[in-house]
Amino acid sequence: MKKPELLAPAGNLEKLKMACLYGADAVYLGGERFGLRTASDNFTQDEMAEGVAFAHARGVLVYVTVNIIPHNDDLPALPAFLQALVAMGVDAVIVADLGVFMMVKEFAPQLDIHISTQANNTNWRSACAWASLGAKRVVVARELSLTEIALTREKLPEQVEIEAFVHGAMCISYSGRCLLSNYMTGRDANKGECAHPCRWKYYLMEEKRPGEYMPVYEDERGTFIYNAKDLCMIEHIPALIQAGITSFKIEGRVKSAYYVATVVRAYRKAIDAYMANPKQYTVDRECLEEVQKVSHRAYTTGFYFGKPTGNEQIYTTSSYIREYDIIGLILDYDATTGIATVEQRNRFFVGDTIEILSPDQPVAQMVVTSMQNAEGESITVAPHPQMTLKIPMDMAVTRDTILRKQGL
Repeated sequence: MKKPELLAPAGNLEKLKMACLYGADAVYLGGERFGLRTASDNFTQDEMAEGVAFAHARGVLVYVTVNIIPHNDDLPALPAFLQALVAMGVDAVIVADLGVFMMVKEFAPQLDIHISTQANNTNWRSACAWASLGAKRVVVARELSLTEIALTREKLPEQVEIEAFVHGAMCISYSGRCLLSNYMTGRDANKGECAHPCRWKYYLMEEKRPGEYMPVYEDERGTFIYNAKDLCMIEHIPALIQAGITSFKIEGRVKSAYYVATVVRAYRKAIDAYMANPKQYTVDRECLEEVQKVSHRAYTTGFYFGKPTGNEQIYTTSSYIREYDIIGLILDYDATTGIATVEQRNRFFVGDTIEILSPDQPVAQMVVTSMQNAEGESITVAPHPQMTLKIPMDMAVTRDTILRKQGL
């Protein structure tokens, strides 16, 4: 049984580094063109080169999204972009369009090609067709069950891999093919500009009574009839592996670095525990708690165990559950004095109980007993974004350890 790859989102260079440090086997990211997440910071070519070098130095693979559904005027700049990816050592590109696929073959044949979920691979024939053209990996649509994925695995050539989303936001439409954003805002979801109208509140209007808005009551505040729960499969690692999934993909290039680090760390721990002892595996309580400590909607297992039954939507609100957030990031630690240098990310106070989240240690708690600003002055609150602080720690910590707090 081969250990599955843990594939993490990297919306910018900081998120890439956190994903690598907190346990990802691979990251996926987009450049300034040709990807489907214009809301994320994305990477300049210099940043991408730095990110590839950082990841490769830690044994982490890098995949770049080239998965827009292009129009003719998108194509002229693509060959140079692909050749730049080859030069910086990118491991694979993620594509959805057949024309883009053939351009990769022509202009950057060194690159492995992964077929994006945007290509709507909902059956084994489609997956095998891409394989016959030379695809290294197929990202299956979120709408497949584990049974359907297992059949696709059975039919695919052994060397062709299957990637599937295991955590993150779900789409009301087939794997991102929603037209609401284009019709309602002019922002094309298939060019990375989705406005997420599925999260908005809606009313009904009858054709012959224009301007008369009738609420679709779920409660007194209205309804969010298109708003989906978030996917979470951390309790089902064995079933995912047994279905033949090669790569476990976490959604979230527009989420925070804290989100990426926390979720990646939880899945890393769960995967490693299962691989170490499959017969006696049970998901660790800390893993379950960790995925609750990031900003998320209520969780669902999506389509993995069958077609939706109606409880995959959230009709009462589009808000996130957000009980914890990052307050600081460790920049340095003096083992002699036990004092950490911290970059503040959210306001906190002397006397606060905080949690310490590191890549390879159990989550720990401590009380902030004192702090100093960069000038060495004692202060009782850290109010300014990214100010540098000195605080005493109850335990040894390493650079990039996260400090977080409940109830900001």
